[in-house]
Amino acid sequence: MFQVANAPCSWGIIENIEGERYDYARVLDEIAASGYAGTELGDWGFMPTDPAQLHDELGRRDLQLLGSWVNVSFEDPARHAESTEACLRTAKLLAAVGGPGAMVVLGPDPYTDPMRSLHSGRIQPEMSLDAEGWRTFAAGTTQAAQRVRDETGLRCVLHHHTGTWVETPAETARLLEMTDPKLVGLVFDTGHWSFGGGDPLQGIRDHAERIWYVHFKDHDPTVAASSRRQGWDGPTSVGNGIFPELGQGDVDFPAVLRALQEIDYAGWIVVEQDVLPGLGAPLESARRNRQYLRSIGI
Repeated sequence: MFQVANAPCSWGIIENIEGERYDYARVLDEIAASGYAGTELGDWGFMPTDPAQLHDELGRRDLQLLGSWVNVSFEDPARHAESTEACLRTAKLLAAVGGPGAMVVLGPDPYTDPMRSLHSGRIQPEMSLDAEGWRTFAAGTTQAAQRVRDETGLRCVLHHHTGTWVETPAETARLLEMTDPKLVGLVFDTGHWSFGGGDPLQGIRDHAERIWYVHFKDHDPTVAASSRRQGWDGPTSVGNGIFPELGQGDVDFPAVLRALQEIDYAGWIVVEQDVLPGLGAPLESARRNRQYLRSIGI
C-alpha cells in the first residue's frame, strides 16, 4: 500500500550540524542498495542542483525524488523574502526532477535559537512565540506556500521539529489553525512528535486532513529522560540516540500504520533516523530499518 523512502539525514546530512559528511553518490547508492524507492534532496547543494544531472543520478539508481527540507526563518519579518526565495529555488528543482507530487518541507531553522535548542524536548508554553510572533510566522508561511504553488504548482508542508519555534503539538496546532488548510499541509514526523511531548496516534487523528507527507522516526524514552534530567540541547540528544532504529523505541509503528490507513493517507513513508555526521553505520541501519518495515507489512 505504501511506498518507502529514506532521506540523507539518516547519513548525518542534517541542517546546521557541522562535521565530515558522506558524498551524495555514496548516500544515493546506499539508499538504493538498502531497498528504498525514493529519497529527499538534503541540504541545498548536497546533491546536484542541475536538473538534468540530478535526474540522471536518481534515474540510474531507480529512485524517486519526493521533497526537500528548506530552512525558513518566518519568525523574523525581515527574512520572509529570503526564506520565500529559498523555497522557490528548491521548488523549481523538485518540480523539474520529482514532478508535481513533490513536497517543499517548510523547516523552521533548527538549533539556531539558543533557548529553543537548549530546551529541546522540554518546551514550556511561556517559551513559545507571543501573539505578534505567531502572526508574523503564519504570514511568512502563507507567503512562501502561496508563491511556491503559484510559480511551480507544488505544495508546502510544515515540519514540526525539535529545537525550532514549532516543536510541540500545541505549537503545531496553533500554526495550522492560522494558515489555509488548502495551502499549507503537515509533514507528520513520529519521532519529533514524540520528543516534543505528543502521542503520534492522537496527532494523526487530530490533523488527519492536513497530513500530506509522513516521516517515520522512532523515539527512545530513556534517552529523552536523560535529556530532560541533564538539560541537553537538541544536537546532544540526537548524538546520544534520541532517534534510534525503527522498532527500538516507543513509537508503535503497526498502530501508526493502522491510523494512517484509517485517515486514507496514500502518500510515501520516508524513514528518517537523524544521526550526527560520522555517527553509527548508516547503511546497516538503513537495511535494518527497511527489514523492520517489511516485518510489519510494508
